[in-house]
Amino acid sequence: MSDATIYDIRPEEPSHSDPSILKVMQVRVEFGGGLEILFGGRKALDLELPESKHENWNIGKLIEYLRENFIKEREELFATGEKIRPGILVLVNDVDYEIYGATSYTLKQNDTILFISTLHGG
Repeated sequence: MSDATIYDIRPEEPSHSDPSILKVMQVRVEFGGGLEILFGGRKALDLELPESKHENWNIGKLIEYLRENFIKEREELFATGEKIRPGILVLVNDVDYEIYGATSYTLKQNDTILFISTLHGG
């Protein structure tokens, strides 16, 4: 049984009511190294993000969205705005996001984004 939760953030009205919405992009977001505690114990989220002809989803926008909508406590331990906290490794499909341009990387259908904290207490 999966511990992922699916969140659909599409508008309530069908997309034909908003001509700027083209389709829905599915991405999986995973958390490790203790970050799952900040997200209510969830290790993964399966998101359906509305794509628009005016604006693309990038890692920075995703970070801000996660911080504003899913963090249950101490959001400063994860990010400030679109900037991820030092000590958190971000992988896009198992590749360091810095290789893809960090927060400016444009998300693609079925991407998996993994956030891992490298900071641990002793």
